[in-house]
Amino acid sequence: MVLLFLYKEINMLDVQKIREDFPILKRKVHGNPLVYFDNAATSQTPQVVIDAIVDYYSNYNANIHRGVHTLSQEATDAYELARKKVQQHFNAANSHEIILTTGATHSINIVATGFANLLSQGDEIIVSALEHHSNIVPWQMLCEKTGAILKVIPMNQEGELLMEVYDQLLSDKTKLVFTNHISNALGTVNPIEEIIEKAHKTGAAVLIDGAQSCPHIKPDVQALDVDFYVASAHKLCGPTGVGVLYGKEDWLNKLPPYQGGGEMIDQVTFEKTTYAGLPHKFEAGTPNICGGIAFGVALDYMNSIGFDSIAGYEQELLNYGTEKLLAIDGLRIYGTSKNKTSVISFNLGDIHPYDVGSIVDKLGVAVRTGHHCAQPIMDFYKIPGTIRASFSFYNTKEEIDILVASVKKAKMMLS
Repeated sequence: MVLLFLYKEINMLDVQKIREDFPILKRKVHGNPLVYFDNAATSQTPQVVIDAIVDYYSNYNANIHRGVHTLSQEATDAYELARKKVQQHFNAANSHEIILTTGATHSINIVATGFANLLSQGDEIIVSALEHHSNIVPWQMLCEKTGAILKVIPMNQEGELLMEVYDQLLSDKTKLVFTNHISNALGTVNPIEEIIEKAHKTGAAVLIDGAQSCPHIKPDVQALDVDFYVASAHKLCGPTGVGVLYGKEDWLNKLPPYQGGGEMIDQVTFEKTTYAGLPHKFEAGTPNICGGIAFGVALDYMNSIGFDSIAGYEQELLNYGTEKLLAIDGLRIYGTSKNKTSVISFNLGDIHPYDVGSIVDKLGVAVRTGHHCAQPIMDFYKIPGTIRASFSFYNTKEEIDILVASVKKAKMMLS
């Protein structure tokens, strides 16, 4: 039978209790307790999500939407329940506006490929200077196919978008605007409400990349009036290989199918094929059934903790970590916007970030080093990359102290 998951609501954020939910936090790395500060890349997975994955493969592993037998019906019910949970979480008007994908990158590419039929030479699309490569490369490919022109909202030294330039870029030629909600490299929270409102005044559609925002903020797509919003489950305590594309029904109906195959069809003959309605039109082939179900459980888990509690606690961690790291002589933080989330991107003088990352790893501290799939940002600062510490609600100030001590040791060894 399908395991129905109900998580006891945590009224106050008890970090030590929460940490017990994550088996991996008990392990050691190079003989030291794991300090996991790579949450912007992938969050860790609570036991209830792991249990949901095991339960699926143990008790009702079957393909969905295609069988009258009991296992298929149970799997279908669980998968569609997960879609409903995603709809409710993002406050989409309809469950068929929720397309389950392999992740944010897949979701973006569905939209970019679909718009190839809707753009003409000379049309303009706008992205921001703060984008992940996943929200740059598909639009460059789209421009190559259509002759559309890509324009970029520039940034300042604090890592904030120059909104006055955005105003100048918008015109009646603007057809699409794309920006992330939060920068993965700097933690900057972008003013997406203003971006969306101004784009709509020109008649342009807007896609928001929410991969980095959804672990910290619970977006309301109807209140935002956004046309497309994308996210990945693996940054929301869920499994890898599953994500979501939210699209307004009118826009999704305008876009052609992304792939051909099973499930996305209405009728097939050798003369002509007609396509299924939403959401199946964009879900060709057997999906990541287990991943979709586990995504729903992960959302249950995070909502049981509460996103207001998560945001408040992570702000404490950000403030504490910023203060402690800035006390290290020669350390510079990149991304100093007043409106940012729990990401600290920094360097130690001229020391290469990879060298620092390798040393702190030996002390059990997991940070991300490099350009974070955001090379234009690094080019702007004229650096090869940064050391990025990204905090989650299961991290502690004591772990930040360990990070600071490890960075000091790296500086001593490498200077």
